[in-house]
Amino acid sequence: MTDKNQEQAQNKSIYIPGANQVNNPKDEENQNTRHWSYGSILSTVLLISLVGFLAWSMSKNQRGQVHQGPAPDFSLTRFDGETLTLSKLRGRVVVINFWASWCPPCREEAAYLEQTWRKYKEQGVILIGIDYADTEVQALAYIEEFNITYFNGPDLGTRISQEYNMQGVPETYYVDKNGELRGIHIGPLYYPLLDEKIEELLAEPYQNP
Repeated sequence: MTDKNQEQAQNKSIYIPGANQVNNPKDEENQNTRHWSYGSILSTVLLISLVGFLAWSMSKNQRGQVHQGPAPDFSLTRFDGETLTLSKLRGRVVVINFWASWCPPCREEAAYLEQTWRKYKEQGVILIGIDYADTEVQALAYIEEFNITYFNGPDLGTRISQEYNMQGVPETYYVDKNGELRGIHIGPLYYPLLDEKIEELLAEPYQNP
């Protein structure tokens, strides 16, 4: 190689990607715009989701609990594994009580519920306790504490409480002999409220389909 060629080779710039580059202001503006657009889209989606959830919650609360018409059917598995299905209890008066071990008002009615169950169980009355959002250990301790003998089981996945649009514990639903809902009591039950409702429903005839 001649001296002239060597001098020209040495004077040539070596290209390194990203080095010695001057950013185009328009490119930076476009990049910032893209970032802003992605962030805006994400924020909008989250906002719409939140508004939708709040609207659903308000609509659910405004509908209130299910208190008339055919009682939503369900199967409940007791803590010991036995299963009960509501639709198979036609001809009997059914009392459905939603409760939880962490609920102070539930403790106020616990003894009365058990006492009433023992009073009416030989007359075709079924009392069902549905444990809501609880742990099995605490629920069983509660049942043992109040010596509860009527049918009790956990509402797995809150499926049953959602069917009844239950708003909080305790709540008690009355089902007549024909499987129709005949009212709801919100809050703890005290004597003689449950006795009076049971007597009313026992006096009604069963329309065997």
